[in-house]
This record gives sequence, C-alpha cells and structure tokens, in this order.
Amino acid sequence: MTIGTGIVLFVIGAILAFAVNVEVEWANLDMIGYILMGAGAVAFLIGLIMLLVRRNRTTVDGRVVDDDVV
Repeated sequence: MTIGTGIVLFVIGAILAFAVNVEVEWANLDMIGYILMGAGAVAFLIGLIMLLVRRNRTTVDGRVVDDDVV
C-alpha cells in the first residue's frame, strides 16, 4: 500500500458516496463509498509513515578504502 493507492481509494470512495445517486437493492453504495474512503485514509497514513521511517534510516558501509594500495 502506497500513498497513491490511498489517494485512489479515497477518490473512488468519495465518488461513490457523494456523486453517484443510483439505488441498488443488493448494495448500499454510500456505505461502500465511506468504507473505501476510510481504507484510503488508512493506506495513505501507512504510506506516509513508511516513507518517514525509510527516510530517517542511515546506512553504514563497512568497506575501508586504502589509498596506499595500487
């Protein structure tokens, strides 16, 4: 799950919840939209947290360079 996935889920959920005015007997599209918006928000936050954790890591290279060796 990345930031882009979260944004896409949120947008699709908002479209279903607010823009689609179709009544379907077997599904409540408003509730599905709200669920997708919640999942999108969670995915977006997880992506941000993963990005910040990855950015704060420092790597140490164990190789030593000896300038005297030709």
